[in-house]
Amino acid sequence: MKNILLLFFSFLLINCSDTKKKITKDNYANAIGFLYANYNNKKVFNLNTNVNWFKDHSGFWFVDYSKNKKEYKTVDFKNPTKVEALFDHSKLAKSLSEILEVTIKDNDLSLTNIQKTEEEISFTFKDKNYSVHLSSYKITENQKEDLRKTNELESTSPDGKWLAFTKDYNLFIKSTQTNKEYQLSTAGKKGYEYASYYGWFDKMYGENGERPKRFSLTWSKDSKYIATTIVDTRNAEKMYLLDWSKDEVFKPELVSYFRGSPGDDKMVMVTPVFYNVDKKREVKTTLPTTTHINSSSIQWTNKSGVLLATNRQRGFKKEEVIKINLNTLNHKSLITEKSKTNVENFDYQMINDDSLVFYSERSGWRQLYLYDFKTDKTTMLTSDNYVVNDIVHIDKKEEIIYYLASGKEKESNPYHQQLYSVNFKGDEKLLTPENLHHQVSFSNNGKYFVDNMSNIQTETKTVLRNTKTGEVLTTLTTANIDLVVNKGWEKPTVFSLTAKDEETTIYGAFWKPTNFNASIKYPIIDATYTGPHTQRFPKSFNNAFSNQALAELGFIVVRIDGLGTAGRSKKFRDFSYKNMGNNLEDHVLAIKYLANKYSFIAIDKVGIYGHSAGGYDTGRALLAFPDFYKVGVASSADHDFRMEKAWWPEMYQGWPVDSTYHQISNITNAHNLKGKLLLAHGGLDDNVNPSATFKLAEALIKADKEFDLLILPSQRHGYTGLYRDYFMKKRWNYFIEHLLGQEPIWDFNMNL
Repeated sequence: MKNILLLFFSFLLINCSDTKKKITKDNYANAIGFLYANYNNKKVFNLNTNVNWFKDHSGFWFVDYSKNKKEYKTVDFKNPTKVEALFDHSKLAKSLSEILEVTIKDNDLSLTNIQKTEEEISFTFKDKNYSVHLSSYKITENQKEDLRKTNELESTSPDGKWLAFTKDYNLFIKSTQTNKEYQLSTAGKKGYEYASYYGWFDKMYGENGERPKRFSLTWSKDSKYIATTIVDTRNAEKMYLLDWSKDEVFKPELVSYFRGSPGDDKMVMVTPVFYNVDKKREVKTTLPTTTHINSSSIQWTNKSGVLLATNRQRGFKKEEVIKINLNTLNHKSLITEKSKTNVENFDYQMINDDSLVFYSERSGWRQLYLYDFKTDKTTMLTSDNYVVNDIVHIDKKEEIIYYLASGKEKESNPYHQQLYSVNFKGDEKLLTPENLHHQVSFSNNGKYFVDNMSNIQTETKTVLRNTKTGEVLTTLTTANIDLVVNKGWEKPTVFSLTAKDEETTIYGAFWKPTNFNASIKYPIIDATYTGPHTQRFPKSFNNAFSNQALAELGFIVVRIDGLGTAGRSKKFRDFSYKNMGNNLEDHVLAIKYLANKYSFIAIDKVGIYGHSAGGYDTGRALLAFPDFYKVGVASSADHDFRMEKAWWPEMYQGWPVDSTYHQISNITNAHNLKGKLLLAHGGLDDNVNPSATFKLAEALIKADKEFDLLILPSQRHGYTGLYRDYFMKKRWNYFIEHLLGQEPIWDFNMNL
């Protein structure tokens, strides 16, 4: 009996050792191999093919990648069903080698700015411009055009008769024929500046630093009117940074920038102003002075002195398009969008002087509407109950709009988009019938489009199609993944379940390591970003490898779109309005669902990471769900929306600022921390100021909570180069140590 027990415990130890294999440098090497720069067109090929349209509308060129080749190819519209080599690669490589006196191999050709005529090709190679004659392959170096640098602080009228500029913060114009100057404004002064604009990332250096000089205006098409703005910074509050990163400088430099936070009343103010050029005087309108986050936008029509202005109410619950005639001072409201939550997806495009097309969610779904100026009539063009994503082309002569929409076909995934056309009578036509996600690029003349069609489990096929019919004319490339499949890579698994409202279907996908063993329990990591303006479900095959690197280290990695995110109905997204602290409830549901379905998921080992709003999610996960999420890495996070840039929280958490901001703040919930949390931030982040990360760290210290903090002093909102690699190593190792329970390795090379 004693021997039997010993054998039994020996078996358990052996079995446990199999599931607890030590992390090795080979594991890291596998992960590094699945970073984008190391797999794209090196291990997997043609995941997404970009085409380059020739300026003369004669065709286009693209690159076809394979294991041993990189081929430049072309399609000539004289025969759009035929794909040909753009040039003889060996001959061009030989000619370049001779002129540069270095050896250049066929696959070393990295050409840009390619243009083609019947007899020659021009291109850029290593920052120099060349032409090659296609019969002799004789190469000549082209001198760069002597482009006079335009003065960004002045503007010439379309007819060339006037030059606009500023002096002493006021707007002037000068006749280009007589050189006589005319002063159009007189009230300008420092901090109250005419013909200026608010630059989101404008910096001021030192205690009394100056705002960069900015100049902006638009001329009417007939040169008779000017539209511009007054930028008033006199009462605006600043955000601050300290730059510690400069070598040989031992005192930090103070950096500041104007940026309003939610609820602020001391912000940069913007006032639209207009001038009659002939009369040299201002034309008064009813357009209001607003904050920089909801300033009016202006678009000139073809009619003299007639423009369209978009007014955005602070709080984003109302947006209005107004037609203004500066000749008669007549103001007419054309379109008004209102919402009890927010107006987010409104936009418009002029078609001609008689009509415009606009996006609206007034039906509950983002759809297209036609507004007729003559009849003052608004017509719904599209058929509702799905989402219009983008207008990609308008054939003004034929009065046809081409647009991408998701969820229109009954059997399709609601995130997969297809291309449609609709005429001004509302007749719709499906142009890409394949039940896939379609990413399109239209030719300059609109007669053709290139379609990258795929989904996360179907390799990309890139084709040329006829715009009117959608007919496939030729195949350009097909994705090849043989190399990674032969080494054990499997496509991500797509799943769906019912959301927290107990009626709506939500979607996600997860990745497994290539050495996956179904008998092992794997920790699961939530790669999160629940920001209401975006979505995470991987729609196309070029996203099939996006989380594979982390999975290679011994994790299941999952991406989920719960209620409150973008890409579905307005009702779907409105779940997060004034409720962003609860966006992770569906993530918890989804991970529990997966653990019940798949025995290889360890529900007691759940991690999470995210950047920016995803960093807020990460902090929120460990503080609002402390018994579920055990390990988190939050980078560049907006941990308290009251410390964020104003527009984003005011759009989604509401304005005026109320108690909900306090309730969902990671800072005010710091005392709930139970798991392991790594906070990271760039010291020069001028998008999401690092102050909230420091404030959360302070709150965690006061609550006597153990946590980790990494500051990258020289980095802004996104980390680059060796700093990106350093942070990635920290994030990987944080999960390896605290979620996988292994001893991490630091001494490995991030570069293959």
